[in-house]
Amino acid sequence: MLVLTRKSDESVMVGSNIEIKVLGIRGDQVSLGFTAPHEISIYRKEVYEAIQKENIQAVKRGEGELEKLKNSLGQHFARRKTDHTNERRDEQAN
Repeated sequence: MLVLTRKSDESVMVGSNIEIKVLGIRGDQVSLGFTAPHEISIYRKEVYEAIQKENIQAVKRGEGELEKLKNSLGQHFARRKTDHTNERRDEQAN
């Protein structure tokens, strides 16, 4: 971990296109400003962790739904195959 000391109005660069600037210090709180390209998402850590947790839950729900869909399609195609086989038998019998 890199540890830096900065005063108000001083900045830190991350790579060549992300600037983190100390906007102010009041008591034990520091106000930071971020300048970054639009494709870079910036979140407070607790928000980021909540998003990650929700994404994991969504994937798990999606896996369950995918399994239901696979089972449903499997049953559907199995019935169609049986129906076609029975139709051929009926045609051959006639």
